[in-house]
Amino acid sequence: MLLSFVPDYVVLISCVIIVGLFSLQHHGTHRVAFMFAPIVAAWLLCISSIGIYNIFRWNPNIFHALSPVYMLKFLKSTGTEGWISLGGVVLSITGVETMFADLGHFSSLSIRVAFTFLVYPCLILAYMGEAAFLSKHHEDIQRSFYKAIPEAVFWPVFIVATFAAVVGSQAVISATFSIISQCCALNCFPFVKIIHTSSKIYGQIYIPEVNWILMCLCLAVTIGLRDTNMMGHAYGLAVTTVMFVTTCLMALVMIIVWNQRIAIAVAFLVFFGSVELLYISASVYKIPEGGWIPLALSFIFMAIMYIWNYGMTKKHEFDVENKVSMNRILSLGPSLGMVRVPGIGLIYTNLVSGVPAVFGHFVTNLPAFHQVVVFVCVKSIQVPYISEKDRLVISRVGPKEYCMFRCIVRYGYKDLQQENYDFENRLVSGLVQFVEAEEDSDSKPTSVSYIDHMEHSTSDILQSKTSMEHLGSSCTFKDESLQILRAKESGVAFILGHSYAKAKKSSSILKKFAINVVYAFLSKNCREPDVVLNVPHTSLLEVGMIYYV
Repeated sequence: MLLSFVPDYVVLISCVIIVGLFSLQHHGTHRVAFMFAPIVAAWLLCISSIGIYNIFRWNPNIFHALSPVYMLKFLKSTGTEGWISLGGVVLSITGVETMFADLGHFSSLSIRVAFTFLVYPCLILAYMGEAAFLSKHHEDIQRSFYKAIPEAVFWPVFIVATFAAVVGSQAVISATFSIISQCCALNCFPFVKIIHTSSKIYGQIYIPEVNWILMCLCLAVTIGLRDTNMMGHAYGLAVTTVMFVTTCLMALVMIIVWNQRIAIAVAFLVFFGSVELLYISASVYKIPEGGWIPLALSFIFMAIMYIWNYGMTKKHEFDVENKVSMNRILSLGPSLGMVRVPGIGLIYTNLVSGVPAVFGHFVTNLPAFHQVVVFVCVKSIQVPYISEKDRLVISRVGPKEYCMFRCIVRYGYKDLQQENYDFENRLVSGLVQFVEAEEDSDSKPTSVSYIDHMEHSTSDILQSKTSMEHLGSSCTFKDESLQILRAKESGVAFILGHSYAKAKKSSSILKKFAINVVYAFLSKNCREPDVVLNVPHTSLLEVGMIYYV
């Protein structure tokens, strides 16, 4: 009777651990990270020590199992059953890939050294010890790992195993946060709230929405399956598929990035891909027994990412096709055909060139605009990091008397936008330096990077203004510098386009569903651009537009 309730107790305890683990994520890992390495090291030493104990006690000749000859004999003698069993054999390497999930937090050399000299020897000793135990206890194959642990150390090893499982789960959770953050930067995932959990350690972030979704999925799998075998089938298919996809991408990197010969890349793909396909073929057999879970989740998230990227791409194409021509701007004259009021107007756009359609939409409906106009484009480029000195790229739009500029704010896909980033003062300082550099140079450059120190405060700007006033206005560039500084004192307004994407009437039913339903739902529930860009609400002005894609 008591034994029948044991699985229920295990599920209950597992759910409590899962809820506790995800509930503590918002505190960050920096407070307990110092415990991770000792816990994992203790776990590896435990299983390797137990493996050595079982080898010498039950079967010292188990070392012969390292020979691949026995693997070939096994497959030859068992046939189809041996091939199907590979779906379970692959579980011996699942979990090890967690090391590579945190590749963004550690160097590749440190991971290679740790795996070669610590993880791999400990795992080999543990599996050989378990095999030695099974060679004498065939009836205990279902729970051979815990059966092989000596009774005197069972509970200490059980506690260490629980802590090690929590640490491994934490590694995957942290890696998920990092991957989602990078996908958002590359417009491959809806914008989510990203919280910095540590002011000292760069890259430690927390994403509430992703955290709670992961917790609900873990609870659903734990309560719904209630079977470690089915979980193993799901895990095995997911890991082997990821390995094969990684191998394919690695072959592309060898050709495109490393400029290796195609023959070398093909040989690499055939050698490793054939082994991984063998394991995938065995894992596919387990799809009805839990393997469908990673396939279903992968399809859902892939659809979300594809539709979001498709919608963002179509919106960008619409902006490019409908941007205001420079001839129209020039025909309006320096006043742009309206009243220029004191202040700086920052117009956020996705275009790195030209005048966005939101500006034309704005000036068509309102007869006034700011004295200084800056088109701000925040771009995440396909490099990991951008240094602060190369963050801003400033250029002029139109003739000098129009007082229109463009500022491209560049971020790497691993860069994190800081909430306390003093963007206004840094931008004004960059504009002043650009104007001065433009005047000092005989040939006017099209753009210049803001390469000086980015630590200018408001007092520095006002001090620059005072010194310029003492020098007088004998030259044009000082007049323009004073004009920018006075405009800064009058106030800075942030103009954002609040866009709504709709599919054209001639679009297919599938495209209408993707844009009008799925993309609209994601846009409505994701983080708003003003929140992502940390725009102050008191200075925010939104301009509504409808994009037909």
